[in-house]
Amino acid sequence: MNKDIAWLGRTTLLIGEEKVRLLTRKHVMVVGMGGVGSYAAEFICRSGIGKMTIVDGDVVDPTNRNRQLPALATNHGQSKAGIMAERLLSINPELDLTVIREFVNPEKVATLLEEKPDYVIDAIDSITPKLTFIQHALQQELRMVSSMGAGAKLDPTQLRVADISKTYNCPFAQQIRKMLKKHKIYKGLKTVFSPEAPIKESLMLTDGKNYKKSAYGTISYLPATFGAVAASVVIRDLMNDPIS
Repeated sequence: MNKDIAWLGRTTLLIGEEKVRLLTRKHVMVVGMGGVGSYAAEFICRSGIGKMTIVDGDVVDPTNRNRQLPALATNHGQSKAGIMAERLLSINPELDLTVIREFVNPEKVATLLEEKPDYVIDAIDSITPKLTFIQHALQQELRMVSSMGAGAKLDPTQLRVADISKTYNCPFAQQIRKMLKKHKIYKGLKTVFSPEAPIKESLMLTDGKNYKKSAYGTISYLPATFGAVAASVVIRDLMNDPIS
């Protein structure tokens, strides 16, 4: 095995060197470095992906520590994207990494997607930016997997991958479906969702910052599992690409 992929020895045993080499030539964008996106980004990095773009304008808050990979008691107020960048480059120093420390807002989405990554993970947890991002990505025919709501759920064994039109028992997905229909988009978005009945009593209202007016209570392992499933979708799909 060549030296530059020696650290991927266990991966190579599983999928073979040709597919490992294929992954090193791919570009994956992960938008949102919260509970879902941070874990997804790490799993993507550890797969040997050669190029990544991570996007998040938020900083670590004490309430993030129960579920978000970058959140520690020692780094409150620090950039999540910055923390994750350091972590990803510590895993793979050869990673071609672009770090965008900005919130996704409707005005910036088109610019964000100009590089046309091979795959996008949408881990945005605010409705308006998420909807705009999904619309632009679909219009540009980018491959994408979108995380639905990880809050108000407890059972990781119920997670599923399905088209947005097939989601149910997920209030977040319901809102996205409803708003996409207004733009005559009824299907074509691959999602990770949980059909587990939500614990509605865990809902709280927020201050409305960053397009977010409410949030559900969240357990430590559920967002991480969403991130793992999203990352698996990306890696498995990319491995099926033709090997040039």
